Amino acid sequence: METLSKKLDELSAELAAVGEKLRIDDSRRELAAVEVELSKAGVWDNPEQAQEFSRTATELKNTLRAWDDLAAQLQELKEMVGFNDTSLHSEISAQTSTLENKLGEFKKQSRYSGKYDKNAAILRISAGAGGADAMDFAAMLERMYLRWAEKVGRSAKVVERSTGETAGIKTSVIEIDGDLAYGKLQSENGVHRLVRLSPFNAESRETSFALVEVLPRISQPDAVEIDPKDLKIDVYRSGGRGGQSVNTTDSAVRVTHLPTGIVVAIQNERSQLQNKAKAMEILRGKLAQLQMIQHVDSTKDLRAGESASWGSQIRNYVLHPYKLVKDVRTKYQESDPEAVFDGKIDG
Repeated sequence: METLSKKLDELSAELAAVGEKLRIDDSRRELAAVEVELSKAGVWDNPEQAQEFSRTATELKNTLRAWDDLAAQLQELKEMVGFNDTSLHSEISAQTSTLENKLGEFKKQSRYSGKYDKNAAILRISAGAGGADAMDFAAMLERMYLRWAEKVGRSAKVVERSTGETAGIKTSVIEIDGDLAYGKLQSENGVHRLVRLSPFNAESRETSFALVEVLPRISQPDAVEIDPKDLKIDVYRSGGRGGQSVNTTDSAVRVTHLPTGIVVAIQNERSQLQNKAKAMEILRGKLAQLQMIQHVDSTKDLRAGESASWGSQIRNYVLHPYKLVKDVRTKYQESDPEAVFDGKIDG
């Protein structure tokens, strides 16, 4: 029993350390604050904000419930050891192993300790050099992330999409929900490069590029400080979905953040207000990411620059003359590109 008691003391210390990394106490305070917002009269007058509060509350409750269950199991095992009953040794030992495995899952989560790691993610995919091949490649990446979201049980929604003239897409903006979505996807931020025999130019080996920007979704307007005087907002005629009536109203919105030169344009929502709200959400994500990159506390201190640049190549996808996907930062590689393009990107 002495060995088990020592093991449980070690697990108790680990639990406390992981709890600090996961900011469990902060999560309790955040849940209390969100529940206050949800209890206010008229909260559902703004359905999108109310849904965000509700989603946040559910995610926090699930995490805290699992954490409290783990802490309770540990305390129960300590009490069982205190009985000093040798007939309980095998049961306590088995339960300790199970508890250790559960704690291991929380340890994995504790790696995502960034300010916005728990947030939902916004992916913006842009075709680069390579003409029709690049636009086709951008569409392949769009499908890859949508398939990844489907495989891991996350909700994904294309909120903006501009198709290419002959194939693929020029740009696509995808929202991916779920706890730690930004934390898990932020390493996809950068330039992706494809080498293959072109389906658009027979027997020609082509190299094409696409830029993936991964941003935290920040729905709360006051979460990122933005001076209204720093914004230039243009309204123009939408060419998006919604039927003929949309195409005859000035519902599309372009927001320019003057100090950094960042431009966000959204036209696919059904109204000018919705397009503006979505554009501001994306702008907040871009500015928050730029703050992290430039290590500044305020958006007023930001220097002009993009959150992802064409100079930061992160991964090569080779389909000819051999098949390989290789990350240029970690040297991790997969020999089955088809599986990767079907959403196998966790490696």
